[in-house]
Amino acid sequence: MVALKDILLQVLLAGSAVFLIPLLYLGLSKQQIIRMDHAGKVNFSFAATSILSMLLCLLFALSEGPGTDSISLSIIPLTLAILYCKVHIGAALSVLHILFYFLLAHPYNLYGFLFHTGILLYPIVWLSAKRFKHNTYSRKMGVIIALITALITAELVVSSLLWVISVYPDTTYARVYLILTAFGYVAGGLVAGTLSQLWLERMKHYRGMEQHLSEVHHHYLTETEKLHQILNAVPLSIATVDVEGKVVFVNELMKQTAKEQLPCTSVHNLIGQHASQFVEQEQAEKMEHGIHQAVMHGEVNVLTVRYGSHVFLSRTVPIYTYSAKGSKEISGVMIIIQDVTELEMLRSELDNVDRLSLVGQMAASITHEVRNPMAVVRGFLQLMQEKSPESLDHYYRIVMEELDRANSIINDFLSLAQNRIAEKEESQLHDIIHELSPLLWADANLRGQSIELMLAHNVPKLHLNSKEIKQVVLNLARNGMEAMTEKGVLTLETRILDDKVELCVHDTGPGIPPVKQEKLFEPFYTTKAKGTGLGLSMCLSIVERHNGTITVESEEGQGTTFKVAFQR
Repeated sequence: MVALKDILLQVLLAGSAVFLIPLLYLGLSKQQIIRMDHAGKVNFSFAATSILSMLLCLLFALSEGPGTDSISLSIIPLTLAILYCKVHIGAALSVLHILFYFLLAHPYNLYGFLFHTGILLYPIVWLSAKRFKHNTYSRKMGVIIALITALITAELVVSSLLWVISVYPDTTYARVYLILTAFGYVAGGLVAGTLSQLWLERMKHYRGMEQHLSEVHHHYLTETEKLHQILNAVPLSIATVDVEGKVVFVNELMKQTAKEQLPCTSVHNLIGQHASQFVEQEQAEKMEHGIHQAVMHGEVNVLTVRYGSHVFLSRTVPIYTYSAKGSKEISGVMIIIQDVTELEMLRSELDNVDRLSLVGQMAASITHEVRNPMAVVRGFLQLMQEKSPESLDHYYRIVMEELDRANSIINDFLSLAQNRIAEKEESQLHDIIHELSPLLWADANLRGQSIELMLAHNVPKLHLNSKEIKQVVLNLARNGMEAMTEKGVLTLETRILDDKVELCVHDTGPGIPPVKQEKLFEPFYTTKAKGTGLGLSMCLSIVERHNGTITVESEEGQGTTFKVAFQR
């Protein structure tokens, strides 16, 4: 019974190296344990408990005094530490194991040293440790069983010699007692070693699972953050709703759109509300129907909605989730809203372009049919004027002025109809202005106005069609003079801005209201009593054929400036 008690106590002390490890982590979170594992501190924890286990095993065995039958199982935690820990930790524990013997054993003798330390078998343990970490679980178990059996058997051989010599006579009872004791220590050592190995592998497995889950969780958070960044960077308003149509997620652009279009709705209150709040009341039913169709039938629906002055294109797309069995089911709907207000405005502009094109085709088709009769009528009127009394001259003058005005309208039509590529050559913008200046001065003198030229130096030559640019300058100058009263000043200025040459035509007239400025270049829009509304449209068409831009700056009471910019 005494031997059995000693064996059980040695088994518990030898196994404590592993089973005491969790006590060191009390009060620590899983993240802290994982960080310790990454830093290699778990090996130090096992080393600390192994030192305590070796010390207790040796202390118990050596406290029985010399000549007793107690042996030490301290070789078991040492072996496990050498096999599982790093090389320098195993070496340090081997040295400590030897030092513990010399600190606790009195007196010293060779048999006791070999008996309690098992130092002769250290090389076998170290050779086994080289490939141990790369073995499978079953092979690790086999290596540990073989090493523990060999180590304890070696200790028992030395122990049997000591017992026979110092305590027991050579009798049958002594032999049986030695055999049973040896069997008990081998079995106890194997139990302690295999259970410790099983517990170490289990902890290693759990640590691996926790690390894997931590990595998966970190990867999930990273990918989720990436997805949120992508959704926030996409120039679309995106919201996800559940199967009941309630908002689950909105991206930044959707928040901004809701803030601008739904001033009564707080951005923080979007989550949990029904998606029909994103549209006006009369279109909410259509939105709900689209979400219902996406949830029930997996259909993709497109809806054009208007909110105030804005036009939005709404697309509802079903969101699928996959079960563990591989089947998929609809868990919600993604609503993608695109602001197509500018696109609608562009379509409106294209309609204007189509109208211009139609006007051009009409002008090209009727110009010769109208001009020829008008020329004949004007010629006969001149003949009739020569043979009529002078009292009728003002009537003839009125009729011929109207004929000239009609001819001018036809010329404007023809200018708008010229969709062909203008033939350009290197021309000096200042030469074109100087050629027109006598005509402009004559017109200004008749109106009691003046003209100022502010031409920049070293203006480079440009690829221009001189005839068309003359039309632009003449139209803009006459518009300015017609807008001014007597003593008005018309200024023609040229400037060099970076890679552009800019022509500015400034008048001192009453200015143009902002509402009218938006429509100035539309065909048939005019602010004059007898205007056709084609002059500025013709200027815009010519400037665009020259890859330039024309803009207007005006302030009521301060005058108006038209700026024409050409690429250098």
